[in-house]
Amino acid sequence: MSQQPSKQRHLITVTNPRSPVSEAFRALRTNIDFSSIDEQIQIIMVTSSGPEEGKSTVTANLAAAYAQADKKVLLIDGDLRKPTAHKTFSLSNRYGLSSLLSQQAELSEVIQESGVNNLSLMTSGPIPPNPAEMMASNRMSAVLQELRQLYDVVLIDTPPLLAVTDAQIVASKSDGVIMVVSYGKVKRDIAVKAKAGLDRVGARMLGVVLNNVKRKASEGYYYYYYGN
Repeated sequence: MSQQPSKQRHLITVTNPRSPVSEAFRALRTNIDFSSIDEQIQIIMVTSSGPEEGKSTVTANLAAAYAQADKKVLLIDGDLRKPTAHKTFSLSNRYGLSSLLSQQAELSEVIQESGVNNLSLMTSGPIPPNPAEMMASNRMSAVLQELRQLYDVVLIDTPPLLAVTDAQIVASKSDGVIMVVSYGKVKRDIAVKAKAGLDRVGARMLGVVLNNVKRKASEGYYYYYYGN
């Protein structure tokens, strides 16, 4: 059963699928799909250089865009420090990724229906004292391998790159990375430093999403651009 749009206020791809922003997310989805011919891009990490750049909103809308293309999708809130996905989808965060990694819950217990067809959600779970160690664990690698067999696309929302090491750790376990940059807010050298952190762990950069780019013809809309 679908939730009411009011509970998905951040999901413009669901509440207004014909909008220019929703079309931009579909274009982003297509660009990712065509960015690799020989290797399947299945596990995608989304991050940003710093806080409040809109990475969680971008992740949720991209996940919905994949689900609308009849893909079986799982969105993981991998931000074990400041989680937001459970709020976006109005779901419980009693059990989630941290519960699974600490072996306090089974996989089936931490996956919830999002209210969007084809899209499931794994919330962060309770905030642990050792997020980076959890992400670097063999257990995390094993979970991702299991999820490859269950879903067409797995999107992981992580903390900002320059704040903690979590994102770099997850990047090394992912097929590709998308970095969200808030237009006019983040200085170029900061964005370059963030990307350098990804390069150090051998992450595959799929593209950069410029968030909060106002469209002159309609100041109410924000575009999300994709670029290699």
